[in-house]
Amino acid sequence: QVQLVESGGGLVQAGGSLRLSCAASGRAFSSYFMGWFRQAPGKEREFVQGITGSGSTTYYADSVKGRFTISRDNAKNTVYLQMNSLKPEDTGVYYCGACLNSHTCEAAWSYDYWGQGTQVTVSS
Repeated sequence: QVQLVESGGGLVQAGGSLRLSCAASGRAFSSYFMGWFRQAPGKEREFVQGITGSGSTTYYADSVKGRFTISRDNAKNTVYLQMNSLKPEDTGVYYCGACLNSHTCEAAWSYDYWGQGTQVTVSS
């Protein structure tokens, strides 16, 4: 059993920055691939960025390349998403997920646990 709690969302102007945090409770946090997803109203949940259990490899969606950075601190059981140069199209609810099988963790259906989400709104 893993519990995830996201924080750090808010309202920012285009070009601004936010840092999201996802705090995990449970055993063997470092065994999980961690991913960030986002969902806008009426749209499918989409993969944003992910990181392997050790933090050695990261993956990202083309839409956020060069703007977002994922990181994790296994000693603190926390994963982060640093978001820079934000655009209005980045608006949505951002979810943190934990995925035990790292072979397919860029797909939402592969995730075993989800947080409640945190709202990010970017104004133009």
